[in-house]
This record gives sequence, C-alpha cells and structure tokens, in this order.
Amino acid sequence: MATVKATTKVKIVSPDLPHKAEDSGLEFSKETEAKIKRILKRYPEDKAQSALIPVLKLAQDEFGGWLSTGAMQLTAERLELPYIRVYEVATFYTMFNLKPVGKYHVQVCTNCSCMIRGSDTIIEAVKEFTGINTNGGMSDDSLFTLTEVECLGACVDAPMMQINNGYHTKLDKEKTLQILDALKKGDAVETATPTTPMKDSY
Repeated sequence: MATVKATTKVKIVSPDLPHKAEDSGLEFSKETEAKIKRILKRYPEDKAQSALIPVLKLAQDEFGGWLSTGAMQLTAERLELPYIRVYEVATFYTMFNLKPVGKYHVQVCTNCSCMIRGSDTIIEAVKEFTGINTNGGMSDDSLFTLTEVECLGACVDAPMMQINNGYHTKLDKEKTLQILDALKKGDAVETATPTTPMKDSY
C-alpha cells in the first residue's frame, strides 16, 4: 500500500529586515531584532524553539508590557513555530501578561518570607495609593497595575516588590508609598540589586 508523505511549507524570514506579522501590524524594532539574532546564535538552527521564552520576554517589553495575540503571532512567525506552541508557553508562565498592564506593573511577593515580614501591609499600601481593589487590577489613570505573586527570589530582603524590571526590597508602608509617589511624579527611583541578581544577557 502506497503511503503519502505530508509536506509543510516553511515561511522563510529575511535575516536582514525587522520581521513583521502579516495580520497584526506589529514588527520588532531593529534593536529587538538584533537581540533576537544574538539569542538564536546560542542554539542549533533547528532548535529555535529553545529561544522562545527570552524572545517572548523581548516581545512583552517592546509591546506595552503584555502579550497580545498579535505579539504572540509575531513571535511564532519569527521563530517559525506553531502559534499554539507560543500560546502554551505564554499562558503557563506567570511573568507573561496576557492583558494590558499599567505603565508601572507592581508585583508584590506574597510567599512565606515576605508574608511573615509584612507583605500584606505592602499590598494594602499599594491599594491605598493607587485605588486598585483587585489582584491584577489597573488604576484609573492606567499608571499602575497590582499583582500578587509568588517568590521573586529575594527572600533575604523581604518584604519586597518588583516594579517592571526593578526590585524594591526591605519595604515598609512608608517606603512603599514614597516609591509609588515618586513614580507618579515621574521621578527616578533607585532599585535594589538582589542578593542573586538576574541579568539580561541579550
């Protein structure tokens, strides 16, 4: 009995141009595309899926702090992966946001060390300042989103919160309110260096 071999048409992406998703209108900037190329060089050509998590992080950073359907489609096309593979990863890891977030995404750790040392007070301070009443909610001015999260790896400096990519540690209510007020005014805010720092190597 004869067998029929299925073939798959692979879309070739020009390595010299920023990649653009046909339907979403999104495209990676030249700077992000350069970072993607550096990431892909770490893996064999047929193992592009290994770069999915860091490329999704780049996409989230570039497109407003969250992953829209278009951003995930763009990532899938750039890495020549099925869209469902990208969606599975984006929905599994909590560091990926699947709905819009404020300019400042405030993530307060609620794990054991932070909770014992008063993270509930930090959450209440954020709610008081921003007017946010629900976990994952956004302030009316779209400046802040509050999310309660699990361990962020800075237990020795508890309680702590992460705002965008910066850590703020050894918090109390007063310090928390000072940080939020400075951000609202557009002032620079010093971030902490975790005991075990996590660095972007893109």
